[in-house]
Amino acid sequence: MRRITLIEIENELSLFLRNSFGSIFTFEFLRVAVPILILWEALPQLDIVPKSLIPPPSKVILCFFDMVAHRKLLSHFGISLYRFFAGFLVAVVLAVPIGILMGWNTFIRRHLLPLFQLLAPIPPPAWVPLTIILFGIGLKMQGFLVFLGVFYPVLFNTYMGTKDTSRRFINTARLFGASEFTILREVVIPSSLSSIVMGLKIGIAIGLVCLVISEMFGASGGLGWLLVESKDFYRIDRMVVSMLVLGFIGWFLIEGMKYIELKLSLWKIGEVSG
Repeated sequence: MRRITLIEIENELSLFLRNSFGSIFTFEFLRVAVPILILWEALPQLDIVPKSLIPPPSKVILCFFDMVAHRKLLSHFGISLYRFFAGFLVAVVLAVPIGILMGWNTFIRRHLLPLFQLLAPIPPPAWVPLTIILFGIGLKMQGFLVFLGVFYPVLFNTYMGTKDTSRRFINTARLFGASEFTILREVVIPSSLSSIVMGLKIGIAIGLVCLVISEMFGASGGLGWLLVESKDFYRIDRMVVSMLVLGFIGWFLIEGMKYIELKLSLWKIGEVSG
């Protein structure tokens, strides 16, 4: 097995950072963000709006470091990530194979697709009372709600990506004697990667919403719990910090999906250029 060198790791990290931060911190972005930050800082400082309702960025930054030092923010961060990935990984492990099978096999599609189409429109928060009764308040309940938020976007995007695979590619593979499993592995799945990754990105966003909702019901830690506690003590600065940390988690995970898509879909360059 070939060993990965430090230079290769540095190159991959550089590529990830360029794609992630380079798409955000542009001149056009700064022309919008800087005036907003200036107004956000100036309006409370000049008492045009009350500081108790809209804390300025300077206070939010100080609150962030205070929460890291005294409010165990990093611990809450880790707890929320653990709960999120407990539901996210199970959802992906189940949704991707089922979606591929539904897109590839008509028999499976006719039996499973109507069921999922009936269940998918139910909003994940509507499951909260039943989930608490079935699983109690804890990791099982929180992981299940995240699972619901992630499962359907990944399932349907995988299904559509598989179903819409170019028949030209499939027929060409069959012409050269490829088996059905080989076609599925070498043609259909690579062709569906963009749709699968899109489902993962949507699932991350909805899964984080479900995570926050689940942590607001009886949890004793996590960023959602921190939001509720901050609300109870009327600490809007802490609420803003918690919201920004949640936003960072979502942004980082989605950028990670974009990077994975970029690395796995390099074969498409030849298709597009050709």
